[in-house]
Amino acid sequence: MVQKLFYVLITFVLFMITGCSNGGETTKVTIDSIDAEEVITLDPDADIFQYDGLIYKTNIDWVEELSLTKDVKIGEIKTKNDTNTDFKDEMANKLPVGAKIFSAKERGDILIVELEGEILKYLAIVEG
Repeated sequence: MVQKLFYVLITFVLFMITGCSNGGETTKVTIDSIDAEEVITLDPDADIFQYDGLIYKTNIDWVEELSLTKDVKIGEIKTKNDTNTDFKDEMANKLPVGAKIFSAKERGDILIVELEGEILKYLAIVEG
Protein backbone atom coordinates (compact mmCIF):
# COMPACT_ATOMS: atom_id res chain seq x y z
CA MET A 1 0.00 0.00 0.00
CA VAL A 2 2.81 2.45 0.92
CA GLN A 3 4.64 1.56 -2.28
CA LYS A 4 1.52 2.29 -4.35
CA LEU A 5 1.07 5.65 -2.60
CA PHE A 6 4.73 6.47 -3.26
CA TYR A 7 4.30 5.81 -7.02
CA VAL A 8 1.13 7.94 -7.13
CA LEU A 9 2.95 10.76 -5.36
CA ILE A 10 5.94 10.57 -7.75
CA THR A 11 3.58 10.54 -10.75
CA PHE A 12 1.73 13.57 -9.37
CA VAL A 13 4.99 15.50 -8.88
CA LEU A 14 6.10 14.69 -12.44
CA PHE A 15 2.77 15.93 -13.84
CA MET A 16 3.11 19.15 -11.83
CA ILE A 17 6.64 19.78 -13.05
CA THR A 18 5.69 19.07 -16.66
CA GLY A 19 2.55 21.19 -16.46
CA CYS A 20 4.37 24.19 -15.02
CA SER A 21 7.16 24.30 -17.59
CA ASN A 22 7.19 26.71 -20.53
CA GLY A 23 7.45 23.89 -23.07
CA GLY A 24 10.92 24.87 -24.27
CA GLU A 25 9.86 28.36 -25.32
CA THR A 26 12.45 31.07 -25.01
CA THR A 27 11.75 34.54 -23.75
CA LYS A 28 13.00 37.34 -25.95
CA VAL A 29 13.84 40.68 -24.40
CA THR A 30 13.75 43.63 -26.76
CA ILE A 31 14.75 47.22 -26.38
CA ASP A 32 12.28 49.54 -28.01
CA SER A 33 12.58 53.19 -28.76
CA ILE A 34 10.17 55.60 -27.15
CA ASP A 35 8.35 58.29 -29.06
CA ALA A 36 8.34 62.07 -28.74
CA GLU A 37 5.11 62.05 -26.75
CA GLU A 38 6.67 59.90 -24.00
CA VAL A 39 9.78 62.09 -23.80
CA ILE A 40 7.78 65.34 -23.71
CA THR A 41 5.41 63.90 -21.10
CA LEU A 42 8.36 63.11 -18.82
CA ASP A 43 10.16 66.40 -19.56
CA PRO A 44 7.98 69.17 -21.10
CA ASP A 45 11.09 71.34 -21.73
CA ALA A 46 13.05 68.59 -23.51
CA ASP A 47 15.07 69.61 -26.58
CA ILE A 48 14.57 66.67 -28.95
CA PHE A 49 14.68 65.61 -32.58
CA GLN A 50 13.95 62.40 -34.44
CA TYR A 51 16.46 60.67 -36.70
CA ASP A 52 16.16 57.21 -38.24
CA GLY A 53 13.12 56.40 -36.12
CA LEU A 54 14.76 57.27 -32.79
CA ILE A 55 14.22 60.28 -30.55
CA TYR A 56 17.42 62.08 -29.50
CA LYS A 57 17.57 64.39 -26.47
CA THR A 58 20.17 66.92 -25.32
CA ASN A 59 21.07 68.44 -21.94
CA ILE A 60 21.83 65.10 -20.29
CA ASP A 61 24.54 65.71 -17.70
CA TRP A 62 26.73 62.65 -18.24
CA VAL A 63 26.55 63.06 -22.04
CA GLU A 64 27.62 66.70 -21.78
CA GLU A 65 30.73 65.60 -19.88
CA LEU A 66 31.88 63.27 -22.70
CA SER A 67 34.63 64.34 -25.03
CA LEU A 68 33.29 63.50 -28.49
CA THR A 69 34.56 64.10 -31.99
CA LYS A 70 32.25 65.17 -34.78
CA ASP A 71 32.39 62.63 -37.61
CA VAL A 72 30.34 62.43 -40.81
CA LYS A 73 27.36 64.66 -41.62
CA ILE A 74 24.34 62.34 -41.70
CA GLY A 75 21.49 64.81 -42.10
CA GLU A 76 19.93 68.06 -41.06
CA ILE A 77 16.77 69.28 -39.41
CA LYS A 78 14.17 69.64 -42.15
CA THR A 79 11.07 70.58 -40.16
CA LYS A 80 10.27 72.08 -36.80
CA ASN A 81 7.38 70.83 -34.67
CA ASP A 82 6.79 72.72 -31.44
CA THR A 83 3.01 72.28 -31.42
CA ASN A 84 2.48 68.52 -30.97
CA THR A 85 4.30 65.23 -30.43
CA ASP A 86 3.74 63.68 -33.87
CA PHE A 87 7.39 63.52 -35.01
CA LYS A 88 8.97 62.28 -38.21
CA ASP A 89 12.64 61.82 -39.12
CA GLU A 90 14.75 65.01 -39.18
CA MET A 91 12.10 66.91 -37.22
CA ALA A 92 12.91 68.87 -34.04
CA ASN A 93 10.97 70.81 -31.45
CA LYS A 94 13.62 73.45 -30.64
CA LEU A 95 16.38 73.21 -33.24
CA PRO A 96 15.93 75.43 -36.29
CA VAL A 97 15.51 74.06 -39.80
CA GLY A 98 18.93 73.60 -41.37
CA ALA A 99 20.80 72.56 -38.20
CA LYS A 100 23.35 69.96 -39.29
CA ILE A 101 23.43 66.47 -37.72
CA PHE A 102 26.71 64.54 -37.43
CA SER A 103 27.64 61.11 -36.10
CA ALA A 104 30.09 60.90 -33.20
CA LYS A 105 33.30 58.92 -33.78
CA GLU A 106 33.35 57.50 -30.27
CA ARG A 107 29.70 56.45 -29.77
CA GLY A 108 26.88 55.20 -31.97
CA ASP A 109 24.07 56.25 -29.62
CA ILE A 110 25.00 59.95 -29.59
CA LEU A 111 24.59 62.42 -32.44
CA ILE A 112 26.20 65.84 -32.61
CA VAL A 113 24.34 68.88 -33.90
CA GLU A 114 26.25 71.91 -35.08
CA LEU A 115 24.32 75.14 -34.71
CA GLU A 116 25.94 78.52 -35.35
CA GLY A 117 29.36 77.24 -34.25
CA GLU A 118 27.96 75.60 -31.12
CA ILE A 119 28.18 71.83 -30.62
CA LEU A 120 25.19 70.06 -29.03
CA LYS A 121 25.24 66.38 -28.00
CA TYR A 122 22.04 64.33 -28.34
CA LEU A 123 21.56 60.87 -26.84
CA ALA A 124 19.24 58.27 -28.41
CA ILE A 125 16.40 57.66 -25.97
CA VAL A 126 15.39 53.99 -25.73
CA GLU A 127 13.51 51.95 -23.19
CA GLY A 128 14.77 48.63 -22.02
